[in-house]
Amino acid sequence: MRLQRRCATSGPLSTAGDTLASWKPLSPSQYFTLGLGVAFGVTDTGLLRESNQDNFFISPELGLLAVADGMGGHDAGEIASTDAIELLCGYLAAAGRAPAPDRDGDATLPVFRASDFDPASLDPDATWTDATMKAMIALHDAVEFANERMYLTNVAQARPDGTGMGTTLTGMWQPAPGGPVFLFHVGDSRLYLYRDGRLTQLTRDQTLYQEALERGRPGPLPARNLLLQALGPAADIRPDLSIHATAPGDVYLLCSDGLYGDSSEENIAAIVGQARADNLDACCARLVAMAQRDGGRDNITAVLVRCPG
Repeated sequence: MRLQRRCATSGPLSTAGDTLASWKPLSPSQYFTLGLGVAFGVTDTGLLRESNQDNFFISPELGLLAVADGMGGHDAGEIASTDAIELLCGYLAAAGRAPAPDRDGDATLPVFRASDFDPASLDPDATWTDATMKAMIALHDAVEFANERMYLTNVAQARPDGTGMGTTLTGMWQPAPGGPVFLFHVGDSRLYLYRDGRLTQLTRDQTLYQEALERGRPGPLPARNLLLQALGPAADIRPDLSIHATAPGDVYLLCSDGLYGDSSEENIAAIVGQARADNLDACCARLVAMAQRDGGRDNITAVLVRCPG
């Protein structure tokens, strides 16, 4: 599946009302305290876009941080990025309270419980526990659920199979303080880790450009904005999911491609490396200013998380 970011369409894809006028981040730009650490996020329209199709969400209650970068023309991008995060959060919240129904309506799927991740009861040598498996299944199903609902919206608007609205979705989820951290990723938004003076990209861009680089394909490379998958345009997706071990003093950066697209990793690392629990707002502002200075051609979103230590 080849998806052109910011594809033009004729006519609105949603009846959600005047989204352009009412759009706002799902989370305000303020400090949040999670079990994972202290977090702050910001999103900016950029210098050339007329509207912001990015969105981000920070939830201490769910232990969740997410960034989504929408596409689809008119107001569809704003709707897609918002819907993806809200659908994901709604599913995870429900899965933590009651059994999630399977495709036939039977409540048989594993359900995670925050109490299952009591650090005192976890085996430090165990890579996979029953609670971990249940949470991973719940996360996988939550991403698939968001995609299914968005795809059905596209079908209802007669825009299936790559022509309707879509969005990237990348984030971190820690169901309980002290428990494992799960990473999820669809598209080309990114998650970086800054540790011991080094910036590491934890996600892989799901683009034709990245695929061509990895295969060593000769000749001109594809455009960098051709996505291999996103939530919404197709019935099936394969999200990248993993478990990540954090360390004291870690700094994580969640961002849309408008932040890293024209900026070097060295410049990103120079800013992220200065992040402390009390200056994340200033670091986010510096990241946005950097992206604007380097082009600002797309919407820009940055979420920083600083682990204690």
